[in-house]
This record gives sequence, structure tokens and C-alpha cells, in this order.
Amino acid sequence: MERNKLQNLFIDKNVGTILFDEPMKNHTSFKIGGPADVMIIPKSEEGLISAVKLCRENDIEMYIMGNGSNLLVRDGGMRGVVIKINEGLNIIKVEGNTIYSQAGSLITAVSRTAMAKSLTGFEFANGIPGSIGGAVTMNAGAYGGEMKDVIKSVRVLDGNNNIVEYTNEEMNFRYRGSKVVDENLIVLSIEIELKPGDHEEIQAVMKDLTEKRTSKQPLELPSAGSTFKRPTGYYAGKLIDDAGLRGLRYGGAQVSEKHCGFVVNIDNATCKEVLQLILVVQKTVRDKFGVELDTEIKIIGED
Repeated sequence: MERNKLQNLFIDKNVGTILFDEPMKNHTSFKIGGPADVMIIPKSEEGLISAVKLCRENDIEMYIMGNGSNLLVRDGGMRGVVIKINEGLNIIKVEGNTIYSQAGSLITAVSRTAMAKSLTGFEFANGIPGSIGGAVTMNAGAYGGEMKDVIKSVRVLDGNNNIVEYTNEEMNFRYRGSKVVDENLIVLSIEIELKPGDHEEIQAVMKDLTEKRTSKQPLELPSAGSTFKRPTGYYAGKLIDDAGLRGLRYGGAQVSEKHCGFVVNIDNATCKEVLQLILVVQKTVRDKFGVELDTEIKIIGED
């Protein structure tokens, strides 16, 4: 569809901010990625649903993203429409032991809300980059906790533009996956169920986990978090280190010297450079140890 038609289609419906030829590197923690033909940043849940319906009714290719913390976008960028769910859908409410959050809220914002209300069970999430919608989609987890441990219910938009609510048991949560992935659903909001706790103890746990992250992970450099999934019986970072790949560089991409499980952008890396480095790491670990390293980051876009 021509740009002026696209522009008129979405502007007339007042769905939110509309950007053309928007560099995806401005919207991912990796700081990598070519332009999106159109990016829509909805100003509300209603705007999000309207934008999705318009794309579906007009057969426009569409991609839903959150905070971009787990994305590696190819250098050719994204065709069609990218819908970014963030500050337009970031309402957080607390009622008793239950926290309601829209999909665009940052995970850290929800964990800090829980701490402020002396609710325990979500400490593990403090410091995980990204949005609640993305966290639910991939069943994000850290330090022994996962989203599946606290989710009470999830509201989604399904493929027929119906709003449906699923219980925890219906979400098919598993390691880095869920019903959202299986059925290409769009997370609108969630409810998490926590327990009353001691404010100072919660604060101390969150502080300790933050210190662990900052001391062990290369948070000072652009990345998409852990590059590889944890292979059964092993740790990806240790395998990569034992293979002698710490600090290995390809163009502007590097195996982190601080944590070998991360590929970082140290000098305006391109997606092509990151992917080439990933391939070298995978082949070396396979040849040395017979272990396959699958990527945890999501790779999207065109070359």
C-alpha cells in the first residue's frame, strides 16, 4: 500500500503516533536494525486494537513489539507496519494482593510497585529489561523465578479481534514460550497474584539481585540480553568461555568479555556482523563439545 494511503488510513483513526521509515535501531536495546516502513505507537488500548484491526482488514503485514529488549532486527528493516506497545499502555493498579498491569508497562515498574505495596513474589523480575507483554509472551524469568509463577490471568486480542481472558493454567507457559507464541496472540493486560511480605526484606532482595546483574552482565553495552538459550545440562556462557571465545569480535559485534553468554554491540555493529559472530560461536561450541546453542533472541526483518 502506498505511503499516503497508509498515512490516511491510520491518521484518520487517530490510533497514536505514526512514524515513517523509522530506524528500528532507535527502538531496540541492541541499537541495531534498518527502517520500519511504518511504526505505530498506540496511545491507548483502544488505539492498539484499532490499529491491529486496520492492518488485518487491509491485509497489511504487521509486527507487534514491546520494549525491543529481546530483538535483533536485520539491516534491511521491517516491511509493513510495526506496532510498538509501550507508554500508551502502561497503567498499573493494585488491589489487595493482585497487581493489574497493561502490556506496555516496564517489568521493573511493576516490580517496584509490588515492593512499594510490600508484596512479595515478584522480586526476581526487578531489572529484567522489557515490557510486561513481552515478559508474558516469552515467560521471562531470572534467579529462579518465572512469569508463570505469579500470573493469575492474561487478557489478549486473538486472531479474530476478540478480547479473551486466559487463566495461568490455560497459558501453556514453558521455558521461553507460552500460548501467546503458539497462537500469535497480542497481550493487552495481565493480573499477577502475590503475597504480603516485609518491605525491607523485599527491598533487600531486589537490591541484591540488581547488584548481581550489574556485576555479572554487560549492562553498560547495547545487547538483547542472553543471546543463547540454556542447553540442557550446561550453561551457554561457560561453554563459550571454555571454547576460548571470550572477547571474540566480528566487526562491531563482540562476545562479551564480562559474560560470554552475551553478544554485545561495541561499535555500531550491523545485524549481519552479529549473525556472523553467532554462527562462529555455535559452530565452535558444536565442534568442541557436541552441544547445540539455540538463540534466545528473536531475529526479525529483512536482509
